Amino acid sequence: MKPIKLSSKKKMRNTLFIAFIIIICLIGRIGFIQFIQGGELSSMAYQQQTLDRNINPKRGTIYDATGKNVLAVSSTVETITVNPGNIAKENKEKVAKILSEIFEVDYEKTLKKVSKRSSIETIVKKVEKEKADKLRIWMQENGITSGINIDEDTKRYYPYSTIASQIIGFCGSDNQGLDGIEAKYDEQLKGTQGAIQRHTDAKGGEIGNEGENYVSAIDGDDLVLTIDLSIQSIVEKYLAEACIDNACTDGGNVVVMNPQNGDILAMATYPNYNLNTPYEAYTDELKQTWDSLEQSEKTKNLQAVWRNKAIADTYEPGSVFKLITASASIEEGLVTDIDKEGQFACTGSIEVAGVRIKCWRYYRPHGSESLRLALMNSCNPVFIGLGQKLGVQKYYSYLRKFRLLEKTAIDLPGEANSIFLAEEKAGPVELATISFGQRFEITPIQLVTAVSSIANGGTSIQPRVVKQIIDSQTNEIQDVPVKTNGEVISKETSEKVLSMMESVVAEGTGKNAKVAGYRIGGKTGTSEDGVNTNKYVTSFLGVAPIENPQVVVLVTLYNPTGEGGHQGGGVAAPVGGQIFSEILPYLEVSQGNQEELDVVEEVSVPNITGLSIKEAEKILKETGLELSIEGITEENEETLDKENTIIKGQTPTEGIKINKGNKIFIKY
Repeated sequence: MKPIKLSSKKKMRNTLFIAFIIIICLIGRIGFIQFIQGGELSSMAYQQQTLDRNINPKRGTIYDATGKNVLAVSSTVETITVNPGNIAKENKEKVAKILSEIFEVDYEKTLKKVSKRSSIETIVKKVEKEKADKLRIWMQENGITSGINIDEDTKRYYPYSTIASQIIGFCGSDNQGLDGIEAKYDEQLKGTQGAIQRHTDAKGGEIGNEGENYVSAIDGDDLVLTIDLSIQSIVEKYLAEACIDNACTDGGNVVVMNPQNGDILAMATYPNYNLNTPYEAYTDELKQTWDSLEQSEKTKNLQAVWRNKAIADTYEPGSVFKLITASASIEEGLVTDIDKEGQFACTGSIEVAGVRIKCWRYYRPHGSESLRLALMNSCNPVFIGLGQKLGVQKYYSYLRKFRLLEKTAIDLPGEANSIFLAEEKAGPVELATISFGQRFEITPIQLVTAVSSIANGGTSIQPRVVKQIIDSQTNEIQDVPVKTNGEVISKETSEKVLSMMESVVAEGTGKNAKVAGYRIGGKTGTSEDGVNTNKYVTSFLGVAPIENPQVVVLVTLYNPTGEGGHQGGGVAAPVGGQIFSEILPYLEVSQGNQEELDVVEEVSVPNITGLSIKEAEKILKETGLELSIEGITEENEETLDKENTIIKGQTPTEGIKINKGNKIFIKY
């Protein structure tokens, strides 16, 4: 026997050492897989061997403020899927054919799905139960018990179609909220998915005899809104009429708020859209050209109508903002007696830092005025002077108190903030324009919230749209708390401003908002929509009843181009009056002005378009109404030929019922 060479021994030793190292590594790897990655790999194996078909929960129901009217509900539908590996080869064409026939889908695409080497393929989602039942009968008649799945699903349905569309919002194909309340409260509404689980091989074939494991879905919670369906319907009716009659090219919106608790009773935007078909054309004009539009143009139009203008769009409020200046001035003691004659004087204009700013009635100055008369006349110089006395620092402190420099935090998505010049950059001219409501922008909801502080006695309150959440499992009701943000003005100041607002409606620019028997206060506003655009925003803000305000109403109309003009008193105030005339009785608000109810008589507006001004004055006098000529100045009033000047338009229009003594605004 030959001795082993040293080199061979060395090789053997090295080989054994390497083998030992490899064994150690393998043991380490096995240990790592077993103890470190074991849970993760086990989960992955389970997922590979388990076929899950999701069960969508029902989204929570959305109710109006009464808790009786359903604004959004989920109905039961079906989703059809197939497991290609469980469908016999000789049945694939037959299955594809019946699926394409019942559900009206492309046969070739369906056959491709049925023939794929995958575990599951979706054929169609959210089909009506009647169609799914046809498939069930066919499967039974043809002895097919596996490979085709019919699972319960849900579909969102909006019973009132267009009502409150920009508030409620809509859902996507996966039941996820995409806009409005549906998006803001998606977590509460959506619920938790369930599943049908089954052990399968790579082709989708069943492993073992365990069958299917059913995990129930948990339905979403219900919501009760502050929106009252009846009030919302009234508001949308009159808003649509106003936008159409006055040819408002950019639409309009109305907000109705309870100033005592911040509840939004109605919030309407015109035009609106059908919540059940949110991606389709929403006006007759668009329907005619919809198919020919580029997708980008369609998207632009849809996003515009989905937009809730009351919270997402800013505008110059105009003279309505004089309520804020008046409140701050009274609270600071600049005015103690709102009826003191001669405290102010309007000469037609006022000079600020070398810039002369005119009163809207510069051609016939208001002359000697009290603060009440100044608000009734909507006199710019008076409020500019008050702003100067307050000063920038003090004025901005009130903007903060009224929460006009921040969002209201209303529970809706997409709220915009106001646009004011920074306090340190505001000079005398900027302060002057802010004092009478121009050269800054706020949202309608910010203005309504601010004036609600005046209406409720001086407390800042946060607006809300949802007041209750109902648990789907326990039916437990969770109340959404009313939130306040401290005192803005005193109760005494509040009462004085409300008293002046009542005079504006009784005898001032808001006369067309009067409703017999009710004590209503208000303020009209007209402003330019941008600089040198030749577009206007006209508005009316009303509060009722003055003795115990329960409702604040803001009507905002964007660029009215109709024959009735664009003045707040002639265009927006009548809309406010119409809304008050229906919602105050509905809310069972007592008629606190019985004397007026006994005296004031409603009359139907006659048609004076096409008549001469002299003829119209005679007819209106006999009817008990007054005539107001838009755009008249001191110069052209004297030279106006009333016998031969023909009226081209009137506001309110023929047939509308208003109180005797109100004004009819005309264009010639």
